[in-house]
Amino acid sequence: MIEPGNSTTSDSIARTGAAHHTVGPAVPPVVPLTVGVEEEFLLVDARTFRVVPAAGLVLATAGGLPGELHPEGTRYQVELSTPVTHSTAALREELAALRRTLARAARAHGCRLLASPSPVVAVEGPLHLTDDEPRQREQHRRFGSLTETLVSCGRHIHIGTLDVDTAVAVSNRVRPWLPTLIALAANSPFWGGRDTGHASWRAMAWAGWPSAGLPPHYTSTAHFRRSVQTLLGSGAALDTKMVYWDLRPSGHWPTLEIRAPDMSADIDTAVLQAELARALVATALREITERRPEPVLRDDVLRLARWRAAHDGLEGCGLDPYSGAELPAADLAEALLDLVAPELAAVGDLDHAAKTLAGLLRDGSGAHRQRAAFARRQDLTDVLRHMADETENF
Repeated sequence: MIEPGNSTTSDSIARTGAAHHTVGPAVPPVVPLTVGVEEEFLLVDARTFRVVPAAGLVLATAGGLPGELHPEGTRYQVELSTPVTHSTAALREELAALRRTLARAARAHGCRLLASPSPVVAVEGPLHLTDDEPRQREQHRRFGSLTETLVSCGRHIHIGTLDVDTAVAVSNRVRPWLPTLIALAANSPFWGGRDTGHASWRAMAWAGWPSAGLPPHYTSTAHFRRSVQTLLGSGAALDTKMVYWDLRPSGHWPTLEIRAPDMSADIDTAVLQAELARALVATALREITERRPEPVLRDDVLRLARWRAAHDGLEGCGLDPYSGAELPAADLAEALLDLVAPELAAVGDLDHAAKTLAGLLRDGSGAHRQRAAFARRQDLTDVLRHMADETENF
């Protein structure tokens, strides 16, 4: 494990390329950063582990406060939204409590709660949509088979409080690390009953939407708004809810929303993602305050880095997002930790983040653990049972 303060890969990455003009406010407001998380889950039959359209029943049984538990894109899915928290310790408590509530409600209806980015086995029959059917019928009419990828689950991390100008400026500095966040959370090697050859097939499948994938590099807040309007005007998105970029200023909250990572069955990896996201935003704010220019980033290299992260996950190699040089994914992950270590330490997250990352590097990513579960008997049911057990390990 790289110790905070050492000269590491992150230093060489940060020095790569010439710098360009900083976008956004010269001195952003210095406020404690908050964090909130949305997590999506599949509902599977407790015996067969196939997805079941039981969201309405499960949510009615779960109850909960308004806005905390709600439907997702299909009736096979449920979603939780944590309250805004000021510490990741509080975030962990909220995630555990809400997962526990959903898991109990699922079992009451013969289901298991599954923090799986993909359905693993093929979904049988026609797609069961949510009650927002008019909008989703139009979505299906316009986008056809792309809507099949709605039966997938991600995690959305909201970091605030940020006005839109600051969120746009911070986005430019966070986006180089999106591939590393994808590699750390990679947890969807199986899709439709087969091994896709990728650690995060969800990242690849979801990027098929014309409004998804890497966000643009913004020259201004006006540029960001024009980019959104271009999506809407071109027909690539029905509305602003369909701005599916891996990273975006939220359309509903004063936050920067990180959407790239897969769902993680184990809760500590989920918390690690939130810790790193908040620390990345804090690091970006500090750099803007210090008037440090943004390093140059080639979009073609970043796109390839995103694919390599989705393909190899944490166990293989990734690409330096600036130079395109091949590096072990573990080195990139440790470089990220080293880069944001001062911000992690400032809020008391460094020990947990370092220990969780060390555990991932020792025991393997979610994708690695899924493949290990499958290798024992060549049975995908074992993969699904493994993930259900991890999901319910609070």
